Amino acid sequence: MGRSLRRFRQEKPEKRETVYVTVDPPASTADALAFLGEGEIIACEPIAWGSNYSFAVVLRRGEEQRLAIYKPRRGEVPLWDFPDGTLYRREYASFLVTQSIGWDFIPPTIIGNGPHGVGTIQWYVDAEPHADQDTLRKTNEADLMRLFLFDIFANNADRKTGHCLRDRGGKLWGIDHGLTFNVATKLRTVIWDFCGEPIPGNIMAEMTSFLSDTPRTEALNAQLRGLLDRGEISTFYARLERLVKHGKFPNLDPYRNVPRGWW
Repeated sequence: MGRSLRRFRQEKPEKRETVYVTVDPPASTADALAFLGEGEIIACEPIAWGSNYSFAVVLRRGEEQRLAIYKPRRGEVPLWDFPDGTLYRREYASFLVTQSIGWDFIPPTIIGNGPHGVGTIQWYVDAEPHADQDTLRKTNEADLMRLFLFDIFANNADRKTGHCLRDRGGKLWGIDHGLTFNVATKLRTVIWDFCGEPIPGNIMAEMTSFLSDTPRTEALNAQLRGLLDRGEISTFYARLERLVKHGKFPNLDPYRNVPRGWW
């Protein structure tokens, strides 16, 4: 089977240039991370939507060209409730946390340097159009549950419908995790489907296994210490432990969109 290609039209002052890129899913997370780290950025164009500056970039390694999303620190709009210049680190921390638990719904992500300085570079997801919430519950329920649980223990303040993507192979992805890991409760998520329901046993086992695996948590902590402060790390663990203790999805306050009751 031939590779799926997309056109990337780069706007330049002197001309328009069309670049063809491969958008097939990565063979593995390790392969994707290697490509993101080794690839040379040969084209960079701003993405029109979003409150922070982000860019679609073409990476080339050898004869292969891939599309990625680049979010530089320099393009982050200052916020009153998040320290300046930390959103790209939170985006990367989200990827590391989910990988450590064994969940792979965040596209491969690295911190690297691009035309506008340091930031995250994330694998591009070639998403199906119009994958709404009802469809995702029917087709990708287990991973939608994991996404909801992540939003709770990572304290995600920015889960929009457009941040839940289903690729053309049917896999669910979650993107845009810069507003995460705040110590104060900031949760804002569109995923309300499972409120009050028991967490399935296999997903409980994944979280419990992670928490009880000291080498795994210590390895993650070593990575997170360069991305989050100590209080943010300890609060993330406390939220995760609380979910495991209660064994069910929390009900959300309909007025403040935050967990209520035992939270």
